[in-house]
Amino acid sequence: MSIQPKKASESLTIMTEIVLPNDTNVLGNLMGGRLLHWMDICSATAAQRHCRRVVVTASVNNVSFDHPIKLGSIVTIQAKVSRAFTTSMEVYIDVWVEDRVTGERKKCNEAIYTFVAVDQHGAPLPVPELVPESEEEIKRYGGALRRRQLALILAGKMKPHDATELKALFSPS
Repeated sequence: MSIQPKKASESLTIMTEIVLPNDTNVLGNLMGGRLLHWMDICSATAAQRHCRRVVVTASVNNVSFDHPIKLGSIVTIQAKVSRAFTTSMEVYIDVWVEDRVTGERKKCNEAIYTFVAVDQHGAPLPVPELVPESEEEIKRYGGALRRRQLALILAGKMKPHDATELKALFSPS
């Protein structure tokens, strides 16, 4: 049985939350841990939509907290698979905040999570290939391989000279 490739747009997941008092720190800002929790749920849903399997969080590769999110703000989290490997998927997450009074939206955070598809015993399962379409999807798709190679080098699972995508960044054209 072959696994059919899927478009990146098929995994798009959008989640909206309102920042309530229980979600904030003493400064009235959304706690980072709460945002990480919301991003994990949203990105896991995107990964599951891509592979139609149970997925587990393998890593949180990058998180940037660029702007504080205030009490009462409306938070929209958008997650989409940026690349699929053999059994894992990189999911790129964009976080937008909407001012509850003006309705103005601005991007305030982003993150990259990695998920692995697993069976009922926790063993990894193959996932469908991803087909990027938009300019942004193609850019993120290419970056995913470089990020993966860097992570494998840092984990001691790949030799630097085997990281062809990373070497290409530093080679003269």
